[in-house]
Amino acid sequence: MAQVIATVNMKGGVGKTTITVNIATCLAKIHRKKVLVVDLDTQISASLSMISPADFAKCRKENRTLRTLVSQAIERYGLAVSDPEEKIYQVRDLVIPHACKVQGLDLLVGDIDLYDEFLVSEMLYNRSLLYEQKQSFQATWSRFEQTLIKGILAPVMKYYDYIILDCAPGYNLITRSSIIASDFYIMPARPEPLSVVGIQLLERRIEKLREVYREDNSVNIELLGIVFSMSAGFTLSRYYQKVMDRVATDFSSAKIFKTKIPNDVNIAKAVDNFIPVSVANPTSSGAKAFAEITIELLKKLEISLGRKEQTSRLSLVDLE
Repeated sequence: MAQVIATVNMKGGVGKTTITVNIATCLAKIHRKKVLVVDLDTQISASLSMISPADFAKCRKENRTLRTLVSQAIERYGLAVSDPEEKIYQVRDLVIPHACKVQGLDLLVGDIDLYDEFLVSEMLYNRSLLYEQKQSFQATWSRFEQTLIKGILAPVMKYYDYIILDCAPGYNLITRSSIIASDFYIMPARPEPLSVVGIQLLERRIEKLREVYREDNSVNIELLGIVFSMSAGFTLSRYYQKVMDRVATDFSSAKIFKTKIPNDVNIAKAVDNFIPVSVANPTSSGAKAFAEITIELLKKLEISLGRKEQTSRLSLVDLE
């Protein structure tokens, strides 16, 4: 079964998408893993980092984007009666295989318009009145939130080693549902005050989600680590180091990636050509940094999964 990893920060502009697509590329290209990138951000940055605008437009015209799956999920959960002749799509029907010509790297294209929040709220309100024995709207919303992204990913979990979710900044329905569906998360950040605030806000939000779903223990997401992208002039300023030291007071060293993403122009050039730098220029300092970060990621996953397996065995012993 795939390990689901969310890349998320409450603040935008912290290198989230660049980290997502390059780690995914390194996992597939260097480590021969089967990886699916899911673009959950309406800015469609992950999609346009891996396919051209013309290819995106074609996918959208053919309804081969995440919007199709979200719409189906909303329809199934709501009161609408489905047309029996209408085709039901799954992730495997919509993904772009071997994205960027990398074997094992697949992409589920995002959309600039994933769902209408007002219509979703209306649907859930009606369902709470008619289908749920008049239970609270909040309870109906929570159940939908729990199942939305999990349900979309469920049919393909066995086909991938890793599914990496490029989450939108902020805290909308899709982001919350993605956090619930994930086993782990990575927090990209820049050594700047507002980026650090984004880290703090996200940690509070995730803790609140754990409290909301504590009864059924459905939020089991674990922080793999914080990845810093360096701003221009990093080597000339001690200020950035002070900001990173501030983060280190809140998190253990094990939760901060040792490798930092350099301010490498090749990263931007690669995005301009709709391809990750790990493919476009594998010998660049940026590509080498992503390769090192991926190695760190795999080591962190190995440690965490080993710890979880040991805890599970101890629990079984206690039950016996």
